[in-house]
Amino acid sequence: MAVNVSGFGAYDIRGIYPESINQELAYRVGRVFPEIFGAKKVAVGHDIRLSGPTLNDALCRGLTEAGCDVYDIGQCGTEMIYFATGFNDFDGGIMITASHNPQEYNGMKFVKKGARPVSPQSGLGEIKSAVSDENRDWSFRKATGTVYRIDIQPDYIKRLLSYVDIKKLKPLKVVINTGNGSAGPIINEIEKFLPFDIIKVHNNTNGYFPNGVPNPLLHDSREETSKAVVESGAVCGVAFDGDFDRCFLFDEHGEFIEGYYMVGLLAEELLKKHPGEKVIYDPRATWNTIEIAEKFGGSSIMCRSGHNYMKDTLRKENAIYGGELASHHYFRDFYYCDSGMIPWLMILEMLSETDKTLSEIMADRIAAHPVSGEINTRVSGVDKVKEITDKIEKIYGSKGEVNHVDGLSVDFPTWRFNLRSSQTEPYIRLNVETRGDKVLLAEKRDELLALIRE
Repeated sequence: MAVNVSGFGAYDIRGIYPESINQELAYRVGRVFPEIFGAKKVAVGHDIRLSGPTLNDALCRGLTEAGCDVYDIGQCGTEMIYFATGFNDFDGGIMITASHNPQEYNGMKFVKKGARPVSPQSGLGEIKSAVSDENRDWSFRKATGTVYRIDIQPDYIKRLLSYVDIKKLKPLKVVINTGNGSAGPIINEIEKFLPFDIIKVHNNTNGYFPNGVPNPLLHDSREETSKAVVESGAVCGVAFDGDFDRCFLFDEHGEFIEGYYMVGLLAEELLKKHPGEKVIYDPRATWNTIEIAEKFGGSSIMCRSGHNYMKDTLRKENAIYGGELASHHYFRDFYYCDSGMIPWLMILEMLSETDKTLSEIMADRIAAHPVSGEINTRVSGVDKVKEITDKIEKIYGSKGEVNHVDGLSVDFPTWRFNLRSSQTEPYIRLNVETRGDKVLLAEKRDELLALIRE
């Protein structure tokens, strides 16, 4: 049976089940993964999507028929596969998930030994070519490996808690909305070790997503968390996407906090404890992070957005932390991988040690560097993105400082912008930032959007 490889993207495989993501594809991925990466031991797991267990079974069958031993951690979040692979020194890990995509989607994310990311340049392209090879004898079997069911939760939670001093934590009230995704069971377990009064919203796992797809980047997905914070009098709110490799924060007024400001806040907290370390940031919005790193005795390094680039740069620079505007937060002591659980624990520790509210803490930084937020414009293809970007660079490039670390960034003394193509969707994305000038922000945002959308 031929497989559909249209779901292969820049970072993972993702598509509609069973049209492009199905058992045959999962089986073939399992068959070729060990030979491409020299893997003898591989961790696997799946999120709460209804097709997850079936795809997991097919993947395990492929891996074992390739002679590989499988360590199945069951239903989990993506970061748990990263942790299982790194902590146990496995040769790779495969997570079955479609993250924040709608219910009908599923997919796979990959890491190799050391929880290092797999990209088109480091193995994903080889997987794509191999699974689509119809001349291969797929009926040939090697010595069969074994599937082991393992429980990594105790060690995983111990690692999460190592990022805070539990003795300093106060019995703060916090709203946590897991969106019926995979984070629910972890919240239930980790709260046993914490003094917090956790108000749970949609905490039961449900692959039908009865309360909408858990994607707090969408404005409609934020309302229930915001409302629960205000009604309960919580100090903050936390919301997760489906596979909880990202978390999103709300202040005590239920106001959503842009991921950009969270990067600066987490960098500050880590540099207070570890002065002199490096932090990594992406080019979409930069000035706040740079200033905070300088203020707290660290250094900052720009890196192209995308988890494979961020993780590689974190390793190369031995940086303690890296953060993206899209709310991916990477930690050196978490195998240089992103975690959605560590950030909210760090923020609650910070709130336990201050008399300020979260909105008060954020107010100065938001005022100093107001941002537009990421604004998407749908485009017809790569050629159109290049046409738009070339036009914008011709207009602004000679007047400001240009870099192409990720798309087009142009810095001026009082404002800057970044324009880049999405790696996963047909959009061109705009971010604008100023030095404390909201009027200028609105003016330049509208000016650029008019040019982009002509």
